[in-house]
Amino acid sequence: MPQRIYLSSPHLGPLERGYVDEAFASNWIAPLGPHVDAFQAEFARCVGAPHALALSSGTAALHLALQRLGVSPGDEVLVSTLTFSATVNPIRYLGAAPVFIDSERTSWNMDPSLLREELEARARSGRLPRAVVVVHLYGQSADMDPILAACERYGVPVVEDAAEALGSTYKGRIPGTMGHAGIYSFNGNKIITTSGGGMLVSPDESLIQHALKLATQARDPAPHYQHSEIGYNYRLSNVLAAIGRGQLRVLEDRVAARRRNFEFYARALAEVPGISFMPEAPWGRHTRWLTTLTIDPVRFGADREAVRLALERENIEARPVWKPMHLQPVFAGFERRGGAVAEELFQNGLCLPSGSNLTLDDLARVVEVVRGTRRRRGT
Repeated sequence: MPQRIYLSSPHLGPLERGYVDEAFASNWIAPLGPHVDAFQAEFARCVGAPHALALSSGTAALHLALQRLGVSPGDEVLVSTLTFSATVNPIRYLGAAPVFIDSERTSWNMDPSLLREELEARARSGRLPRAVVVVHLYGQSADMDPILAACERYGVPVVEDAAEALGSTYKGRIPGTMGHAGIYSFNGNKIITTSGGGMLVSPDESLIQHALKLATQARDPAPHYQHSEIGYNYRLSNVLAAIGRGQLRVLEDRVAARRRNFEFYARALAEVPGISFMPEAPWGRHTRWLTTLTIDPVRFGADREAVRLALERENIEARPVWKPMHLQPVFAGFERRGGAVAEELFQNGLCLPSGSNLTLDDLARVVEVVRGTRRRRGT
């Protein structure tokens, strides 16, 4: 069996090891410490955010952001349907109901026109949502200007889920920094990783300060342990922050490597009928965190699942595009606007191996299997 090619494996180097060794040498192993403070400051500068808070996951960051914005039982939150469940779970943690908004085809992200229609309809009925959560999918920004304009018209705050989009741009701005709050993920498969971790950013210092308190078990400022509200154990450890500092230094290198992966795939599969890659929208840089394509089964001669299984037989990991949240059993019955675009992307979409540590031989192996699947179908 050939060596396994993973979808998006961690890519670490000597910088990270040096920072971790420093953490061990100083005995700052427990949560909090100088690397946490430095990582927050360096990350804030990297994305251009006034304030940043390092946390145990992107999910934790989203949970705290929504709680700070007052999301509570009985509220509704409009959210992208084409995403991972971690975007929606915190809405349910807080007892609120998600309302799913379909994608547009230019970027595969939330459709601003559908969002505007939903806000208009809710304003007429007196049911404005408590917040809107916009996802920047697979390394590409949503079209934020019309989204922000629609939300501002009705006074609805925007939280940006930029878990998959660190390193991308939108008209010279950084996704995650345009709304009331933004969240990032450093899970092991992300463009940079701390093994597990996340970051919450906001122009609102009071939001970050309250999130900091909540993330530290909501301990009140007292010499003894005193708590006046429910908190969480959500802080990032000093050791993981040390890894993050090293990873942040090579972010541009990681983006460049993933974009090269995409360019290889795009060239090698350009003439294959039925294959279309996720577009790069005209408003910014797509990091190609994952190289994602759709397969027309009629023109290609095999469907997405046949290709995925063929890759798996050769020990190559690939995954379908996210199954829309409105199709998930756990979210059955919640309202939505649209859904056909996301459903089509899920039905035909496939994510190819995209790690920044892939070799040219790895990429060639993937292409050979994809092309070979079509040949075996006799087309």
